[in-house]
Amino acid sequence: MQTTPLLTDPLALTRNRARAHTMFLQEDARADVEERLSEVNKSFTSPAVVTPFPKVWAGFAGTMVKPDDLLPLEPAAHDLIVHALSLHWANDPVGQLVQCRRALAPDGLFLGVLFGGQTLHELRACLAQAEAEVTGGLSPRVLPMGEIRDLGGLLQRAGFALPVADSLTRRVSYRDMVHLMTDLRCMGEGNALAARLRHPTRRAVLTRAAALYAQAHPTQDGRISATFEIVTLTGWAPHDSQQKPLRPGSAAQRLADALQTAEMPLPSSLSSG
Repeated sequence: MQTTPLLTDPLALTRNRARAHTMFLQEDARADVEERLSEVNKSFTSPAVVTPFPKVWAGFAGTMVKPDDLLPLEPAAHDLIVHALSLHWANDPVGQLVQCRRALAPDGLFLGVLFGGQTLHELRACLAQAEAEVTGGLSPRVLPMGEIRDLGGLLQRAGFALPVADSLTRRVSYRDMVHLMTDLRCMGEGNALAARLRHPTRRAVLTRAAALYAQAHPTQDGRISATFEIVTLTGWAPHDSQQKPLRPGSAAQRLADALQTAEMPLPSSLSSG
């Protein structure tokens, strides 16, 4: 039986994360999660956090779980699960979400934080153009990340109730493209694609990409700008107490009356069915 090729090389990803020491985006993710939880009118007594960097979550009472293909989470054991800025590297993101939903007690909350599709779009475009110009081809260099609409759909596929996806954009300035790529490695976000090149990139490619980047995405102080789109997925384990959508035709008041407008009948060609 043919299996689907893996997107991520797990050994390379583990190695990259073991070397990581720049945590400002991970810390931003924690701060955002804590702010969101402060606005939820519910107390959580058995949380779990899926994270490759448990030190970032020190002091956050809960079970720390390493992100892996199979998450060591017991069914219905938690009332809160946070998937902390690692879901974008999952080979099976829907499978990760399904495992989290099953590990939630009824009416338990899931918060998933991950990079969205606009992340590093500048770097992706400049590397692709430079490589095409210099070598005549392209190779996998930047992780493909989902668009917010598609990511929100994953929550529904995984069986979450009341699914919501939202995003914020953070732009960070760097001295140059090499500085940006160095910082990505320090974050544990270096290239861990299974199909990546296994030999050093030609210097001419990097030099051309750096020139394109400096030209296309400068800041006012002569640096370059890099985009990080942070998507947050919110969903609840289904429970009878949750709001349900109304059945079609069950409204007690006409929309036209609520808006205080006249109701215009459809042309017969449209209303005849």
